[in-house]
Amino acid sequence: MSDNENTTNPFAQAEAKEEIKEEKETKEEQTEKTVDEKEELKKEIEDINNKYIRLAADFDNYRKRQMQERESLIKYGAEDTLKKIIPVLDTFERALASIEKIEDVNSIKESYDVCIKQLNDVLAKIGLTKIEAQGKEFDPNIMEAVMQTPTDEFEPHTVIKELQTGYKLHDKVLRPVMVNVATEKTEDN
Repeated sequence: MSDNENTTNPFAQAEAKEEIKEEKETKEEQTEKTVDEKEELKKEIEDINNKYIRLAADFDNYRKRQMQERESLIKYGAEDTLKKIIPVLDTFERALASIEKIEDVNSIKESYDVCIKQLNDVLAKIGLTKIEAQGKEFDPNIMEAVMQTPTDEFEPHTVIKELQTGYKLHDKVLRPVMVNVATEKTEDN
């Protein structure tokens, strides 16, 4: 069939109209689908945006809470330690009050020894320990040599004397031990 026959043939015209109508309907359906898809995408984007805003707010609240907890820990972190030391202070005060009337030096020494022992016990429970160095080989990680003495009595690099006590908190050195270390005795010395 030629184009001329299509325009004059009523069946062909009806078919062409039907095809155009179907194409329009298909385009309308596609347009409706596109509009529906756009609406769905907008809703999805809005949901994601709301989730993001809530998550950002939650994170900001978490950050603020952590900062407050850290400040509180810094401010009151020593509270438990100090509660353990307060009874030692009480013992020192009682010892001081009791030695005012005592003339016997041994009683004063005993009161002092009790106070020091109690303080050392509390500090040990907290994790503070003395670093023992006397007679040991010099260790620069936990000791500070402030003197060296040439001698035949001790092996070289051996601690002869502790000049100031050193302390550790668990495994961290708070203050190294100040020591006198033996060196090899030469004829010049």
